[in-house]
This record gives sequence, structure tokens and C-alpha cells, in this order.
Amino acid sequence: MKMNRMLLATAAAVTLLSSAARAADAEMTVFDWAGWEIDGVLTDYVAKHGEKPTYSFFADDDEAFQKVSSGFKSDVTHPCVASLPRYKDAGLIEPWDISRIPEFANINPVLLNSAVVKDDAGVWFVPTDYAYTAVAYNSTEVPAEDVASLKVFADPKYAGRISLPDNSDDIWALAFLATGVTSWDNVTDEQFQAAADWLRTVHPNVRAYWADPSELSQLMATGEVLVAWSWNDGVALLQAEGFPVGFNRSPAEGASTWFCGYVNMKDAPGSEDKAYDFINSLLAHGSAKTLLDELGYAHSNNAAMAEVSQDELKAAFVDPVTTTLLAQTPVSAEFRERMIQEFENIKAGF
Repeated sequence: MKMNRMLLATAAAVTLLSSAARAADAEMTVFDWAGWEIDGVLTDYVAKHGEKPTYSFFADDDEAFQKVSSGFKSDVTHPCVASLPRYKDAGLIEPWDISRIPEFANINPVLLNSAVVKDDAGVWFVPTDYAYTAVAYNSTEVPAEDVASLKVFADPKYAGRISLPDNSDDIWALAFLATGVTSWDNVTDEQFQAAADWLRTVHPNVRAYWADPSELSQLMATGEVLVAWSWNDGVALLQAEGFPVGFNRSPAEGASTWFCGYVNMKDAPGSEDKAYDFINSLLAHGSAKTLLDELGYAHSNNAAMAEVSQDELKAAFVDPVTTTLLAQTPVSAEFRERMIQEFENIKAGF
């Protein structure tokens, strides 16, 4: 795999990327996750326009929303779907014209099955990528039976040797699963409090809350962290590099799945035509293999994914999972704010 181009960068370098912009096409600004300016998904765009779009980067969904809601202008932005309601409620986006997106018909229909994604006003979000969050572990030092349950994160045996994600979506997916909730739609106050109490129990065991896959990969490669709640991409990279890392996507309580895509920003500064050229380049069949090789994610285009071998999907841990999955579906702006604030309190020791 070629994911080392992003994932083996130092955490500091990725942090710098998240705040920097890479200028190219002045008529097209993409606000994206660090590392997403990869050639293979921009092939058609560059062939037509002669250069890449201008990129500005963010580290997580909360940072991205804070920036665009504070006045930062981009033509398209790449949130995960759980954040989508905030963009709609704030009036920051407008629907896509799917008649201008030929491959839209091949997008996995499961990714469009939400009134937040698609309603009477149109399609507000074009899904492009998805993957999983589950239990990564050092397979030399951690027995497989120890990671058969999410209870491992509260096990004093691993105090100071675990890492959890520093983002509200993945951390609450873990907490809800660990406390018996398999969907975060319509969570009760009692369920929320039980999940928060579980996170407070686990907090003393946490060596680090990882901000990006490169940071977690380094923590696991050095042996500082033995067990983590992790995306699939860093695990695949570490295995390809010969590190003894396992990935259990079937713990007793379940794992999590998420998907991300692009929104069409209202009152964007650049070319609307180029925004469609960009999304069409991303959805092109040739982009699926690049997305898997470079970033470790599955492509939303089912027809494109059919051209990728099952062995390659399994190696990246994006083959289908037959286990309980908590899907990180859209949540209200109020519920997301509650998750963010409670997590910040937990990390601060309150």
C-alpha cells in the first residue's frame, strides 16, 4: 500500500498541513482533510483544467465547521455525514444538481438513505468515502481474547497503554456501543449519561487521544500504545510495514462505521462549473483504487468498487463486516454540541 505518504508523516507535519493552504487553481477552493489532495482522484480535473484546485485543510469535523461558520470561504467542503445537519441549519450549503453528476446513480444507496442527505429541496451531500472504526491492538503483547470485548478499554491491565480518538463522533460511537446502545438516533438522557460515565471510567487509562491516523500509527509502532479505538487505514499500513498489529472489527458489543462526502457551499467564491468537475473527478471509476491505496478508504461508487479485488478490500479492512455496527448517522446540532461539550469536560477531568 502507498498510504505511508500520509500516515507516516509526523503528527506535527499533519498539524501544520491542517492550518495551511496549497494554492493552485484560484477558481476552485477545496476545504478538506489533510492528505486528500492526491493525484489519482484529481486525474480528470487536472486533465481538463491543467492544475489542481486550491486546498485548505482541517483536522476534524468540528474544526471545519467552526471555520466555515466563521466566514472562511470554500467552493466545496468535505465533512462526514454526522456533521451535515449543522451545515444545513446554518444555511452554509445549497443542494447539488445531480443531473450534472453522471456517476451519482452508482453511489451506494445505503449512503443516501437519510432525509438530511436528500429531501424535497434536493441532494445536500454527495458521499465519496467510508470505512470502519474498531479495536486495533498489538498482537504480540495483547491476547486476542482481551480485545473480544470493548471492556478492554477499562481494563486496569492496560492502564496508560490505550489510545482513543480525539473526535466526538468516534468517541461517542465507542461509548454508546460499550454501554449497549447500537444506534445513536433518539438516545435518551439515561443512555447518554451511562455512556459519559463509561468514558470517565476509561479516561485514566488513556495515554493519548489521537488526532489523526499518523499519530496513532506512531504510538502503536513505538509500543507506547497497545490497544486503540482506531480507523482501519492506520492498521493496514502498520501491517504492510511489518508491525504486529491486529484489528478486531467484531468485538462482542460491535464496531462503528462512518462515511463522508462533499457539500456545495453557498455563495462560494469560485467557479460552480469547476465544483462539478471536481466531484465528477472524485466519483470516476479510476478514483476507487487510488482512494484505497493512498488513504485506505472505500469508495461510495459501487460500480467503481466492483473493479477492486476482494483481496485488496480485505487487506485494507474495508470488506463487508458481519457484526453489530453503530452507524455514525446525522445528528442534530444540539445533540452534537452536547457530545462535544461533555467530551471536553471528560478530557479535562470533570
